[in-house]
Amino acid sequence: MIRTILYEPKGRKLTEGGAELIDVWDSQSDSSIWVELHGGAPEQESKLMSERFGIHSLAIKDALRERHPPKIEPFKDSTFILLKGLDADTDSIDFGTIQLSMFVGARFLVTRCSKRSVSTERVRQELLDGKIPHEVSAASLALRLCRVVSDRFIPILLAVETRLEQMEKEMLEQPDDELLANLVRQKGDLKKILRIVQYHAQVFASARNQTPEQLTGFDHELTDLQEQLDRQLSLARLYYELTDDLMTGYLSLSAHKLNKIMQTLTIVTMIFVPITFMAGIYGMNFEFMPELTVRNAYFFLLGAMVLVVAGILALLYQRGWIGKRKTKR
Repeated sequence: MIRTILYEPKGRKLTEGGAELIDVWDSQSDSSIWVELHGGAPEQESKLMSERFGIHSLAIKDALRERHPPKIEPFKDSTFILLKGLDADTDSIDFGTIQLSMFVGARFLVTRCSKRSVSTERVRQELLDGKIPHEVSAASLALRLCRVVSDRFIPILLAVETRLEQMEKEMLEQPDDELLANLVRQKGDLKKILRIVQYHAQVFASARNQTPEQLTGFDHELTDLQEQLDRQLSLARLYYELTDDLMTGYLSLSAHKLNKIMQTLTIVTMIFVPITFMAGIYGMNFEFMPELTVRNAYFFLLGAMVLVVAGILALLYQRGWIGKRKTKR
């Protein structure tokens, strides 16, 4: 699918259409055009970008790949910007991504998406509604699109903060395996966001240090975009570390509970092993056992068991294993 928006400065006219407007733009030396490519055959898209806009073949090859790290690369007549945006169905931390390629020329902006892009639709509607001036340059329009792509990560990151507070409360009140699974998934998603935002920050840091010809004069926009990405990168790192801390805390609480259970089992074992040993000895069916002939031997043995249990309990109390007594160093 090819969608175009043609701007003719003579009549300050903005025209929305398809591939036919490319011929109109080509015949006018002062008009500018925005071409959106989505869902078409790669061969046709490659031919259009190469023949009609003179885009370098290596840049086209990168734009048509299903996966490629974000980048910015200047060419003779255009600047190639490749970003990784959120897909159309994303509204939570469990997100998908799309490849969004932009070719910025003096009089044209060509965008190519691997899937439907909410960001391009939003900028397109802003342009048609007049929220963006019609006479805006291709570079300014491309930077606006870059800003919208990056801003879509903000609600997801802010939602993570609320979710982290809930998870911390759940961990302290009633931790379970599902909470640990959610923490693991969230950590993986945050790592994915962190990687994407870090790529984007590197792209525009490079653009600020060595500004491509087509982006010259947009220092303030580049700085604003870079600062926004730095804030996102800081948030992503913070939430990633907090999620990791919650996982560590969960495992520590689980280990502490397990230690308490093992301590209880150890106490029970310490109590019953000695008296079981005593009962085992006098429960053997030997014919000659001197103690069996004593009239009160049964009560003596019970008394000995009680004394052993009392001694063990006193020792455990002194050690601080039972009761509220605290051991001293």
